Amino acid sequence: MTLADGRELIYFDDSLSEVARPLGSNPRGRATTDDRNLAGANTPSEMRQDPLTGNWVAYATHRMNRTFMPPANENPLAPTRPGELPSEIPADDYDVVVFENRFPSFSYHMSVSPDFEESVDGMSALYPRRPAVARCEVICFTPDVQTSFKDLPESRIRTVIEAWAHRTRALSQLDEVHVVFPFENRGEEIGVTLQHPHGQIYSYPFLPPRTREMLERADAYRDRTGRELFESILEGEVRAGTRVIHRGENFTVFVPAAAKWPIEVMVMPHRQVADLAELSDEEKAELAPLLKRLYTAFDRFFEGVERTPYIAAWNQAPTRGANRDKIRLHLQMFSLMRAPHRMKYLAGSESAMGVWVNDTTPEKIAQRFQEVW
Repeated sequence: MTLADGRELIYFDDSLSEVARPLGSNPRGRATTDDRNLAGANTPSEMRQDPLTGNWVAYATHRMNRTFMPPANENPLAPTRPGELPSEIPADDYDVVVFENRFPSFSYHMSVSPDFEESVDGMSALYPRRPAVARCEVICFTPDVQTSFKDLPESRIRTVIEAWAHRTRALSQLDEVHVVFPFENRGEEIGVTLQHPHGQIYSYPFLPPRTREMLERADAYRDRTGRELFESILEGEVRAGTRVIHRGENFTVFVPAAAKWPIEVMVMPHRQVADLAELSDEEKAELAPLLKRLYTAFDRFFEGVERTPYIAAWNQAPTRGANRDKIRLHLQMFSLMRAPHRMKYLAGSESAMGVWVNDTTPEKIAQRFQEVW
């Protein structure tokens, strides 16, 4: 459906009727009318390239006044129910819902002037400048604000996986999009501004630094050894065994040997899969209970910590071209909590120079996960 200001919203239901039904039908009677009086979405943003690193920086000034820790009766991700303030979701109930972010970093809801200046102050050789045209979406996992991802039943997690795959496939078809990035931030310590259990799906109009670096390393490793980088990483971790937390039919969960975060885990499929849209039904069926077990283990990691803050980041291959075979889909899940209620702050070495100093070792992280798994 289309929200009052022109943004798109999509409902994903856990169950389907046994009778085949056309795409876009609405058997659950989800509300498809947004009665709010909203001005049309207009969220212009731009990006500039740093000449020292080649990285792009996005500028989205409309995000300065985005929603921040609203009271319970103003939760914008709650269902819209009689007698309550209307939210971003018109339905009075939902399973999973995805909609365009009202305060996006990258947006299609902008008008680009024909005389848009494609450099900063005329310095075209130093500072290229572009409209930040792409799409940012919010994905709500449940209408229940009191829960977290680990509390979802496996059937709901499967619906979330299907939604991630659906949006990866759809966003990958947009000409401007180079990479699709589903992720979740949890915890005020991470900087979460809404407590409702939800994630986001960014699409980038360029290769993010991590993606670009992985491609460069994959090329260099293939040139040096003739082998595929991700295949070798998985084989090496399985052979060593010391950092493997779980090995299933289609996925292995392990702590990378060069983990830089105080808690860090990687989930990797056993075959070359470029993105979530390429997962088979068998792989999705295994992934749902695996994720529930992993997210539960995160909350067991520290004694006395009920909700470990984390970032769950799905790394996917570029949307098109030969590079899709060089990166294997994987989940990088990590926390900045280094000890119970003590956070690791990215100070001089990490923030200024990008050189991480970890306060523990990957082997100790893995040992603790093996204990609570």
